[in-house]
Amino acid sequence: MFFFDPTFFLLIPALILALYAQSKVKSTFKTYSRVSSSRGFTGEQVARRLLDMRGLGDVPVEVVKGELSDHYDPRKRKLALSESVFGSTSVAALGVAAHETGHALQHADAYGPLALRSSIVPVASFGSFLALPLFFIGFIFSNSVAWLMDVGIIFFAVAVVFSLITLPVEFNASSRALVLLREGGYLNDQEIPHAKKVLDAAAWTYVAAATMAISQLVRLLILRSSRD
Repeated sequence: MFFFDPTFFLLIPALILALYAQSKVKSTFKTYSRVSSSRGFTGEQVARRLLDMRGLGDVPVEVVKGELSDHYDPRKRKLALSESVFGSTSVAALGVAAHETGHALQHADAYGPLALRSSIVPVASFGSFLALPLFFIGFIFSNSVAWLMDVGIIFFAVAVVFSLITLPVEFNASSRALVLLREGGYLNDQEIPHAKKVLDAAAWTYVAAATMAISQLVRLLILRSSRD
């Protein structure tokens, strides 16, 4: 939800970064999805093997629809791979599959940032949904319900914290993925840099999301101060 006023221009750099990140991850994935891995393992096979090696045989690996819809759900302990990753032997597919497996291993290791992120998911989801509507109701009707601006800012601040916590979670999963792929022999030394490019491109989407969240919070604080 965007409320247009002069402070909206604070969001433009973040919007540009977000558009760049989306374009980058799609183009990079598309490029390396055409490069077959030398060992010929599929994304599903790599994820299954890596999970089994860590004693996580009870974590299912399922296929889901959608482009780049891959994810690990710590609540259901389920790893989901998109159709373009699940059955593909490409370098890109193996990188993504290992990355999501990295999240499952984080969960098994009780990795702190993942545990913290999971604990605030309900609050962050609730807050991000209500924060802007509450803030702008308070902003428009500031004579009577100005306090709603403060509530909205608090809710949105939780969403910002969630975005920031997501960064080390994603970076760590990518680091784990590259180590797992190299040590397991799923990708050779020439293929590892290609997988890294895919994961680095994906990381930009999280950086962009955090940048947008911070920019929006700064904007809300500026608007709030204008009502004092």
